[in-house]
Amino acid sequence: MRAQPKAQLNRARDLDRNASGRPREGGQIIVIFALALVSIIGMVGLVIDGGGAFAQRRDEQKVADLASVAGANAYMNASGSVAARTNAAIAGARAAATRNGFTQAVNRASVNVTVDLLSSGARVRVGLTGPHDNSFARVMGMNSWDVSVSAAADAAQVDTAIGAAPWIMNIGAFNTDGSPKYTSSNPIAFGEGNGDYPTSSTDIAWTDYNGSNNVNTHEVSDIISGDNVVTATMDFDQYIGQHNSGFHNELWGDVQDHLAGQDVPIPVTGPCPAGSPNPDGCFKGWAMFHVVSASGGSDKTITGYFLGDFISQPLTVGQCTAAQQAAGTCGVIDPNSPLNNFFVRLSE
Repeated sequence: MRAQPKAQLNRARDLDRNASGRPREGGQIIVIFALALVSIIGMVGLVIDGGGAFAQRRDEQKVADLASVAGANAYMNASGSVAARTNAAIAGARAAATRNGFTQAVNRASVNVTVDLLSSGARVRVGLTGPHDNSFARVMGMNSWDVSVSAAADAAQVDTAIGAAPWIMNIGAFNTDGSPKYTSSNPIAFGEGNGDYPTSSTDIAWTDYNGSNNVNTHEVSDIISGDNVVTATMDFDQYIGQHNSGFHNELWGDVQDHLAGQDVPIPVTGPCPAGSPNPDGCFKGWAMFHVVSASGGSDKTITGYFLGDFISQPLTVGQCTAAQQAAGTCGVIDPNSPLNNFFVRLSE
């Protein structure tokens, strides 16, 4: 009898091992693949459903923006008391949200509208939440998740300066049409005449915005460095000239260190009304000013130029103060205001 080749014997032994019931490697791979497939589907689901949620959030943000502006517009145009305006704002915001597919408690949507009173108007906030029904992510046990956005719009009268530079300039620096005499093509060194208010087109005067006592060097220095952010409410023809009491020599270096190369809003003053105890130094409006440099010593100048026309109104609207809350004047919009600068705008 002839002997079998070695290769045939090895093959026979392998067949015997498989026939004996020992697991094959191919079966293990199938199990691992099945488990991995679930994870892969879950991860793909998160990506796809996450993208859908992002698109939904973008659409919701548009609705929230529109609703907050609609509410602010309703507050501005409603008549009557602050309470009546507030109710009109809430109703207007909710109606705008409904027109764009979001109604409170319908299809699990949430529409939250609040009204915060400002010094002369209100801020209408709208929060929207809507469910995003998932598809692939259900494999991971996440059937849906909420998508939330928020927006705010102001309806107000401009009345307040926020973050202004601590010096005032003269209205003579502008032409009769409001255009500046000193622009980037002809910057100039504005000097300090050490008066209570600027008396010429190239004069300046320091201010700490309290309007009653001598300018405090340290207080003005903190404004320049940003440690004290100015928030000051001013009326047209209000006297804002200061009692300078000195040149405040260290302030020139502060301007050079902190404001050189910066754009800052500057209050502009001019002649006071007839009968006023002050001939000049009354608030007329604002202008944006670019600071090139500042020099102390014998110079005492701030070199720069105006970035745009003179604006005959304050800069922005302020928050409601404790005094206004006590007096019950928060949120009031005066149709007879001499400022006559009403606005509705997205603020957040």
